[in-house]
Amino acid sequence: MRQFFHRLMIGRYGPDHLGTALFIVAFVLSIVFSALRFTIGSAITFVLLAIGLCRMYSRNIPARRKENDKFLVIIAPLRAWARRRVSAFKNRKTHRFFVCPSCRNTLRVPRGRGTIQITCPRCGERFVKKT
Repeated sequence: MRQFFHRLMIGRYGPDHLGTALFIVAFVLSIVFSALRFTIGSAITFVLLAIGLCRMYSRNIPARRKENDKFLVIIAPLRAWARRRVSAFKNRKTHRFFVCPSCRNTLRVPRGRGTIQITCPRCGERFVKKT
């Protein structure tokens, strides 16, 4: 069986970020639509799954790669925001995060230092905060 799937995928594009996103969106929408008893929603999820499968089994690799690259460029700000949120959550016990009032840059400062003067490395703005 494994050899069958291996031979089937030779020369085909396979899974990528866009395909994975399509499958996840289809799964979430199917749960939401079934909870709301929205019958047309099953057709929408079916279309998303079909697009994802067609992309995965496609032999036009340059076109699929170009589509995935465009998707990654569009989704990059969201991924960077999520990465910053996860990092801030992991460091919440050891650091405080402040936003520079001048340039809106996020600054990380160690906790427990009392009231300190923070200097923004980007614009040089100085402001006082309690850590």
